[in-house]
Amino acid sequence: MARTEKDAITAYFNKKAPKDVRTLIRAAEKGDILNPTYPYARKMKSKDYDAQIDALQIELVKMQSWVKETGERVAIIFEGRDAAGKGGTIKRFRENLNPRGARNVALSKPSDAERSQWYFQRYIPHLPAAGEIVFFDRSWYNRGVVENVFGFCTHEERERFFRQVIPLETGLVNDGIRLFKFWLNVGRAEQLNRFLARETDPLKQWKLSPIDVAGLDKWDSYSESISETLTRSHTEKSPWTIVRSDDKKRARIAAIQTVLHALDYDQKDRKALGKVDAKICGGAEIWES
Repeated sequence: MARTEKDAITAYFNKKAPKDVRTLIRAAEKGDILNPTYPYARKMKSKDYDAQIDALQIELVKMQSWVKETGERVAIIFEGRDAAGKGGTIKRFRENLNPRGARNVALSKPSDAERSQWYFQRYIPHLPAAGEIVFFDRSWYNRGVVENVFGFCTHEERERFFRQVIPLETGLVNDGIRLFKFWLNVGRAEQLNRFLARETDPLKQWKLSPIDVAGLDKWDSYSESISETLTRSHTEKSPWTIVRSDDKKRARIAAIQTVLHALDYDQKDRKALGKVDAKICGGAEIWES
């Protein structure tokens, strides 16, 4: 990342970030949750997290074995605000799975040829075959949110997307694909704090993009587009699961639990799964702009 892009995060924090956001970040101590409306004041303790995530890893391996043996097809979409923890959550899903049957799909911006195609066309080849689990690190929902916020699509193109997305997903589900849609949400102070941390970490600077920098000042526009997208694309057959991810550990556990609870794989250990924390994971009542 160019030096000017790197400096832009700190410059935004010092000059343009809302005062309450700066105050929260400056006052925070290690382990604090920065979002005042989050149901927990402190992040999950590592020892508690490690115990739960280790048990869930065993269940994920059982689940993949069942998917392979039965020929099930599982597609898991991860959407969310920038720095909400999509990639990290996918990593925890996949870290002990056989990569031959658990693929990650993270498409770059469309080529000129792809832009001339039916909008969903470039995603179709990545859908799971029998025995596969596919993780989408962002998806066709770019049109509902990011493209709208930055004017990368027209109003007519976005409306066409909304007319087509529910029939498309209904068709996938009717054809037997187990479709999960996660929206990872994070508070404004926590998001900016994560960006600041990335800016100074040479191992994470690659995660920052010009879109991230430009989006810092578009929080309200993002909120409007997210709210509309969640409302217009939530159905009984392809519902959204919203995960409040101000605490990455709790978010990862909740997302994994949600998938495992929904699939009837062999030798499921319900005690190891535990209950999904309804305070941070659920339906529309969890969404916070």
